[in-house]
Amino acid sequence: MSGKPARPGVGKDKRTQTVIWSVVGGFVVFVCAIGVFGGDSDTSVPAPAADERSGTVPILKAATDSQGICYGWELLDVYDDVSVGSNLGDGTTVIDAPGCAPWIAVSANVRYTSSSSESEDSATIQIKGSEDIEYSELYAIETGLGRFGLDEGAFLGDPGWAVTRAATILPLLAAERGLAGPAAPPAAGPSTPSAPLPDAGSDFWRDRWLYILSSAALFLLAALFIAVGVRQRRRHRGGVPAQRAGAGAAGRTRSIR
Repeated sequence: MSGKPARPGVGKDKRTQTVIWSVVGGFVVFVCAIGVFGGDSDTSVPAPAADERSGTVPILKAATDSQGICYGWELLDVYDDVSVGSNLGDGTTVIDAPGCAPWIAVSANVRYTSSSSESEDSATIQIKGSEDIEYSELYAIETGLGRFGLDEGAFLGDPGWAVTRAATILPLLAAERGLAGPAAPPAAGPSTPSAPLPDAGSDFWRDRWLYILSSAALFLLAALFIAVGVRQRRRHRGGVPAQRAGAGAAGRTRSIR
């Protein structure tokens, strides 16, 4: 009966390759799912930096001393307070504060949505004031913020900077509306060297760690697949001559008989 002898281990090799490709495919699907559903999941609104808050308070205090109007800011994350401050200090609201009449404050309510949501990010900027300031004057000040680039895009891009920057503009806009005289500049304090900021690390790794990790894992799986393939190929090359030699020996035995 003629025919080529079956090569040993062929079925086993195919099963091994099938398992490896299944693992690779499953891992790729898993990484894609992480990229789609796990990216951009942080919707919290960042507060103003410490130097932004500490630099804003003396400006507002100097304006209050010269104009007689209290100034402040508040940053909201929908319903949660993120940051408040005024000429009274960082963390102290000027809204209805004792001894502050009249008062003007910028109120920003920022809402971030996840990447999987159909809703868009939004920011609502409002100028609040005491009862002795007319609504039309407050609205004019609110509109005037746009001349300094403090629109919705600025508050969405960097809410902390935008709200403190808007607070420092309030004395100027109030003077333009005739609510007070020009604000005096803040007195220069003693020059003290600022402490160096901590190393924030590399933006490259912080923004791309997921993709780098996924690529490394895929390379490792590819290397495993290649190593298994090379091993199986060497096993085939070593087994074929042995089969031929055995077949030749069997032929010689039949010839002798």
